[in-house]
Formats: sequence, C-alpha cells, structure tokens
Amino acid sequence: MTDIEVALTDLGEIATRELAKEHKPYGLKANRKIAKMGGHAAKVARDDIEKNLGRLVISKTNALDYKYLPSNKMGKKKLLKEEKKK
Repeated sequence: MTDIEVALTDLGEIATRELAKEHKPYGLKANRKIAKMGGHAAKVARDDIEKNLGRLVISKTNALDYKYLPSNKMGKKKLLKEEKKK
C-alpha cells in the first residue's frame, strides 16, 4: 500500500466511526448504511486526489516490508527448555 492508500483507509474508518457516534445505528442494516457513508467519504477524497494528480493512487504492491521467520523456529524459552533436556 502507498501512503495515500493508508491515509484513505484511515479516513474511511475514522469517518465511519464518527458517523456511528453521531447516528447511533442499531442492527446490521443500519450499520451497513453508516459504513457505506464512511467509505463514500474516502471515495470522494480518492477521486479528487486522482483528478488533481492525473493518475491512479491505488497500487498492487505491498509497501510493508515484512520479515518472516522460518516456520521451524520456536520461541527462545521453548528452545532453551529443549536444549536443557538434552
């Protein structure tokens, strides 16, 4: 995700939370309506940014740099216990 994608996601979530505080929806149907309103705020912002930039702001790349541990590694405490048993 790019910085703009993260910001738009945050905007949608924060807008939804504030709308829910204001309207106090009850039930799935009402909550879905509020969620769509929050998502709409992010969509309008995205459309405006893309219009002004003249390009898309959504990318297929993952900007997060995860460092995966090998699947066979265990926690330090567990490894130490196993080494002591030997």
